[in-house]
Amino acid sequence: MIKREINLVIMLFVAINFSAYGQVIKGSITSDGEAVPFANVIIEGSKLGVSADENGMYEIKKSPLGHQHIVVSAIGMLEKKMHIDIVKGVNAIDVSIDKSVYNLDQVVVTGTKTFKRRTESPVIVNVIDSRQLQSVQACNLAEGLNFQPGIRVETDCQTCNYTQLRMNGLAGGYSQILINGRPIFSPLTGLYGMEQIPTNMIDRIEIVRGGGSSLYGSSAIGGIVNVITKLPTKNGYSFGYDYGNINKLATDKVIYGNATVVSDNKNSGATFFVNNRDREAYDHNEDNYSELPSLKDNTFGANFFFLPNENQKIEVNMGSLHEYRYGGEMIDGAAHFAMQAEERVHDVLLGNIDYQVNFNDGASSFITYLAAQQTKREHYTGIRPEVNSADDAGHLVSPPYGTSLNTTKQVGFQLNHKYDKFVGPNVITIGSEYVSDDVMDEIKAYNYLIDQKVKTIGTFLQSDWNLTESINLLSGARFDKHSLLDNIVVSPRMSLLYKLQRNSQFRMSYSTGFRAPQAFDTDLHIAFAGGGISRIELADDLKEERSKSLSASYNYDKATHNYVYGLTLEGFYTRLDDAFYQEPDGEDEYGEVFVKRNGSGATVKGVTMEFRANFNQKIQVESGLTLQESLYDDAVSYSDDLEAKQEFLRTPKKYGYATVSYTPSSKFNFAANLVHTGKMDLVHMGGAPEQENDEYKTSEVFNALGLKATYIQKLSRVGASLEYSLGVKNLTNAYQSNFDSGKERDSNFVYGPSTPRTFYFGLVLKSL
Repeated sequence: MIKREINLVIMLFVAINFSAYGQVIKGSITSDGEAVPFANVIIEGSKLGVSADENGMYEIKKSPLGHQHIVVSAIGMLEKKMHIDIVKGVNAIDVSIDKSVYNLDQVVVTGTKTFKRRTESPVIVNVIDSRQLQSVQACNLAEGLNFQPGIRVETDCQTCNYTQLRMNGLAGGYSQILINGRPIFSPLTGLYGMEQIPTNMIDRIEIVRGGGSSLYGSSAIGGIVNVITKLPTKNGYSFGYDYGNINKLATDKVIYGNATVVSDNKNSGATFFVNNRDREAYDHNEDNYSELPSLKDNTFGANFFFLPNENQKIEVNMGSLHEYRYGGEMIDGAAHFAMQAEERVHDVLLGNIDYQVNFNDGASSFITYLAAQQTKREHYTGIRPEVNSADDAGHLVSPPYGTSLNTTKQVGFQLNHKYDKFVGPNVITIGSEYVSDDVMDEIKAYNYLIDQKVKTIGTFLQSDWNLTESINLLSGARFDKHSLLDNIVVSPRMSLLYKLQRNSQFRMSYSTGFRAPQAFDTDLHIAFAGGGISRIELADDLKEERSKSLSASYNYDKATHNYVYGLTLEGFYTRLDDAFYQEPDGEDEYGEVFVKRNGSGATVKGVTMEFRANFNQKIQVESGLTLQESLYDDAVSYSDDLEAKQEFLRTPKKYGYATVSYTPSSKFNFAANLVHTGKMDLVHMGGAPEQENDEYKTSEVFNALGLKATYIQKLSRVGASLEYSLGVKNLTNAYQSNFDSGKERDSNFVYGPSTPRTFYFGLVLKSL
């Protein structure tokens, strides 16, 4: 009798408990209409909670009845607390949350060619988004890249101001710039292209430092910069105007606009962008020869997407870049009447189309793509002889104007398949692509011609394997048949991710890569020195340059409701075999000649430190510092009159950046930024009035400080906002002070920040 009563009480207690906790809460977590994967949903005051899946869907079983507090949080999002009443049965609760000012764990694609969260990627991927580009008042890609660890964008010509990307101490030819994941940023485009891509075209920039050749082919030894253009997410528009005053001597004006349209059912959309820039030439040392060339840029383009059904996606991106660039003696009239000048007219078309289909219930995906760019260039590079001389008459009859045509094409496919029971989940990726790059650059007056056709067939294989919840092993290799090489080049890569705890990760990577013996970046540039021009030729016996790279890093991030802070410490080591260098080879009737040759080898090593923090969504800090050393095994010659050196030139042993922003309210924002460039060795070629003989020089330390204030006025009646901004770049005017003067200047003797002190203001009208 007693036993039966006890059983009855237990059954009654279970029934009551099931009645109180037998309900279900389910729904989706979104932000701006997009799913927020892996968000945390908990019932406050209880131990009940779940993580949403990759599509932002969640379900909590056995929820208590009655009035409850639901808390939704996700990395990179503002925490949201809701008061709801839970009733019997299924409670459908969809939640929309807002993005945080500080997005700690964006989804990235560059490190593995598949979508992964940054903390889940075995390869470190740094991200610059459009908000960060705005905070530093970057008007183009070149200006925005300065605010990343391990990266420098340097100006390499006093006359035309071509730019070069340096990653982990390696020159521009060692790094690859991608547009939407495709290597159509050709060597010729790379000379001026980073200044030609406006920031209102960019959604975000993903950066992978270190070897990435196992996925992206030749010239990814130093790293990869992937420029991802804007895709539509909702209807909207923005129009802006920026005005800059360069040291009270020149103006820089930019007009730009974006418009986005998305269908009601969200299965198609388009975004359009336009940008017009007009910058006057700037003469820093008052010799009537510019240090900053005049620029007239017109850029426009569009991106489209279409979802034929829930498993398919078509994406099209296209752009047109037109630029007129003139530097040298500041005269009115044709370029060849100037005593020294470079004139460029670029017309660049670029685009890609991607098709993706998912199948096997989402476990498999197939992607095929086609991408291309074409650059047409008309250019002048010349020094005028003494006026009214016989040589001058010949110069005026046949001035050194030239033409260039560069076409890059890529076609390929990629297949991804996820095995859920491969000890741990494993995503296998295989793919193949064909890339061709044809470049013709000719100046008949100099008997100068580059006519090069390069074709590469590459096949890659990758395994992205979660051995356990804490350990991920990424391994793969790429096989390249390059038209300038006899043998197939095999480039393996392996990366290990170990999650020490929830907030920290340890990574280690080993990779190999190569550079083919072809004309890269600076080889296509003709420089002025001592009243003549210098050119680079390729040695007949050039062979590919090989690399082995090793890196290890520790990453820690701590996120709470009130603050986020984190740090990353990375060490890198790159060994180059048969490293390329440029050896002086005398002079001819036009000027100096340098020959690109293979050296014995070189070593680049260093450490990069990053720190980031955000406090109460009001104060945000980001900073990075790189310490490095770059040495050839054997000393190389930079001049016939100077001793050989082991050190890489134009490579500081210390450089870094810092940004700070303060947002006291939704109406105000204040930002400051700093770019630090340490001392570096340079060679100064003689011939100019200020420099009689060739000489090694060491640059001073530069700290370029920028400030910006923004006020946002909401125009609720018209559904828009008006943003006013005011600021200064390079406040202390940290700029090179010892430029050469006159037509016999060494145009390669240029270093430090790209622009002097510049005050600016901006106005932006955008939809809410």
